[in-house]
Amino acid sequence: MNKKTSGGFGDKIKNLTDTNLLLSITIIVFFLMYIGAIIFQGQGFRNPQAFLNLLNANAALIILSCGLSLVMITGGIDISVGGVTALVSMCCAVYLDFKGGNVFVSVLIALAIGLLFGAFQGFLVAYLDIQPFIITLAGMFFARGMTTIVNTKPFNVANEAFKALKNTRVVVPGLGTTNRRGIYVDAYVEIGVIVAILVVIVMFCMLRWTKLGRNFYAVGGNRQSALMLGINVKRTRFLSHLFCGLLAGIGGFVYFLHVGSGSASHATGAEMDAIASSIIGGTMLTGGVGNIAGTFFGVLSLGTIQNIVSTAGLDQAWWTGITRALMLCLFLVIQSVVMARKKKAKA
Repeated sequence: MNKKTSGGFGDKIKNLTDTNLLLSITIIVFFLMYIGAIIFQGQGFRNPQAFLNLLNANAALIILSCGLSLVMITGGIDISVGGVTALVSMCCAVYLDFKGGNVFVSVLIALAIGLLFGAFQGFLVAYLDIQPFIITLAGMFFARGMTTIVNTKPFNVANEAFKALKNTRVVVPGLGTTNRRGIYVDAYVEIGVIVAILVVIVMFCMLRWTKLGRNFYAVGGNRQSALMLGINVKRTRFLSHLFCGLLAGIGGFVYFLHVGSGSASHATGAEMDAIASSIIGGTMLTGGVGNIAGTFFGVLSLGTIQNIVSTAGLDQAWWTGITRALMLCLFLVIQSVVMARKKKAKA
């Protein structure tokens, strides 16, 4: 008598949800890419500090991408986050240097700017049913314009308390290295990395284990079905934009903490990088599918691509753009395959 075998690798793949399948692909691609960089491009990638510097350089983008993922899961979009980041940086810089302000109040200013953008845009999108792309496009233009009105010239912040916070380093035990002179050098991360990791953890837990998180997925999956389940769709969409605005404020201050200056050109293209990171991380533009952990690895994947291109000696900006475009196209194809698999399973 022949026995049917079950529980094989193929069955496990089939039983994965769309979100978990895309997350698994993102993590595997990132590790393969990073291991390949270590093997073929040498010592620069073997040093643990190189990986930590990847986090240091992309802490703000991780936070912005978390906000974008949340909005995209509900089926929306927000392209104002780069402009909000620039506005936060300039307002905080002017307040600290020209108004004799303190760091604590500058953090509150950053949060207030983010919340105001999130609340206003969320209201127009959710309650007046205006297309989120149009509203947030207007928000991006407004934020960029306001940044120039606040101050036209770029400048570095000289406030001593801010500079002390900017230069604060958190030592990571056990990952230090010995340099050529035989001196042990501690591995470190900036304050912004700690903030980014906390944001990832909080957002991951909210989406995975709270009723509100389930509502975000339900609204993104099918608004009509969500209404029939008794979910307040308008309020859920409003909250997604509100949280995205709040995270843009937090990400804006983390960005400001990293660069230490105000400039109207800050965070140019950050909204596109955040969208790309979310898509690479497995968040679908159609809504209902996404994972914050995937977004985290999506940001790291984009940063790794940039480092690989630079290490290979291709310093021209277009090479980074080309490689990012190819990577984005690859993951869009993967998402299309997943959607086809989903439709086939329903048939």
